[in-house]
Amino acid sequence: MGKRKYLLDENVDPRLRKALIRHSPDMVVWCVGDSGAPPLETKDPEILIWCEKKRFTLVTNNRASMPVHLRDHFAEGKHIPGIFILKRNMIMREIIDELVLIWEVAEPDEYADEIKYLPI
Repeated sequence: MGKRKYLLDENVDPRLRKALIRHSPDMVVWCVGDSGAPPLETKDPEILIWCEKKRFTLVTNNRASMPVHLRDHFAEGKHIPGIFILKRNMIMREIIDELVLIWEVAEPDEYADEIKYLPI
């Protein structure tokens, strides 16, 4: 099994992908709106389905509705490799450090079917 892959939702600062890849060039980081990723304005339930099928961990700042969508996702018998929700006051360096550390040391399924708020 390979390393964790991240999908950044469209409201996450796009500079995060560049910074993550600069730090760890082998890291797979896609953004909603990229070719092959869900298009911009894709509804959250569809993003969860895409992440499940493609085995991407979602990185989002959607603290309000994402837990509700995930509950509904589970109610349909579906799964997710994990969701990381960014806390409001995190600075870019903290986000990078957290995501790189998880990518380097966590097993790919370690956060399966969980929402974790960063920093952990």
